[in-house]
Amino acid sequence: MLRPVSEAEKSGDGWESRTITDPKVLRALAHPLRLKLIEELSLHGPATATQLAERFGESPANCSWHLRQLARYGYVVEAPGGSGRNRPWQASNRGNEWDSATTDEEFAEAGRAASDVITRWEFDALHAYWNKISSDPPEWREASFFSQTLVWLTAEELAEIGREVGEVFLRHMRRHNHPDERPATARAVRLVAWGVPNMTGEEQ
Repeated sequence: MLRPVSEAEKSGDGWESRTITDPKVLRALAHPLRLKLIEELSLHGPATATQLAERFGESPANCSWHLRQLARYGYVVEAPGGSGRNRPWQASNRGNEWDSATTDEEFAEAGRAASDVITRWEFDALHAYWNKISSDPPEWREASFFSQTLVWLTAEELAEIGREVGEVFLRHMRRHNHPDERPATARAVRLVAWGVPNMTGEEQ
């Protein structure tokens, strides 16, 4: 998963990103509960393993083990205050990218595993919204969108679209780490996009 890095990122302002090159770091991400822990800490701030376990119906020991694994590979860090079982954790709040075009089979397999878990996670979130969309305020129902199409592109054109979509996503990334810059009516919104060559049938 490669995406363009903005000038703001290069200068250290706003959303930070790292390029993953170790397959072990990718494998650490390929677990639904770990994605859930990262997202919960990212959206709602620091929490202990016990607090997270209560929210998710898991055991504190299980959450603690997964948090330690996430910390080992840089996805979460210890938050100030507390110790032992009362030690709070927080999300590192940075983007992660990796080379999906690598010829290293071990790394490629780890990337596929991570991508599969993330894709399933996002599909589940999309279905959850569809199931509750009727209870959302009208302005949010009208603002939400789902768009799909099939077009003919060169590799260069596809790459350019990827860069353009990446820049759109990055416009408001700074708000993630700076809550004071979020408008009063802002909500956490999931933005997902991909563009891949069609492999479902014979190309004409």
